Amino acid sequence: MLPDIALGVSVVAAGLWSGLLLMLTTILHPVYASQGPRGFAEGMRAFLPVARTSPTNTVLVALLVLAPAVALVGLRDQVTGAPFVLTAVGLAATVTGPLVVSRRWAEPNYDVMLSWEPDAVPDDWRVARTRWLRANWVRAALTWLALACFLLAWYLHLS
Repeated sequence: MLPDIALGVSVVAAGLWSGLLLMLTTILHPVYASQGPRGFAEGMRAFLPVARTSPTNTVLVALLVLAPAVALVGLRDQVTGAPFVLTAVGLAATVTGPLVVSRRWAEPNYDVMLSWEPDAVPDDWRVARTRWLRANWVRAALTWLALACFLLAWYLHLS
């Protein structure tokens, strides 16, 4: 029962986070990538503070880590089974993507972008924009991998 619920929560959390990143990478990226330095700086000043403090982000990332960890505890008697291995891979992907990439790569870049004055954006602003775009794609790919792993683990566990 415990792994069933925890895997279900893992699927829902990864699905919601995947949708968020799909919207970010396929809708917001083209919007921000087409803007000049001032528009990009103003856009990031409006977007990043909200994104950084959103309760949705906090809750989903917590669920992305806690739910699969609970599922692994529930699956501990089957450590060589596909559901356990897939859940472990999914957990590793979520820890790497939303946590490590965000904390070590994206957050420092956000600080750089938020330090810009829209009227005086540095000449190398495109470097920070490219970092932002790449970090989002890396997080998206890892989250989509986690979603696939959790979904398959849940399916196999319930079968």
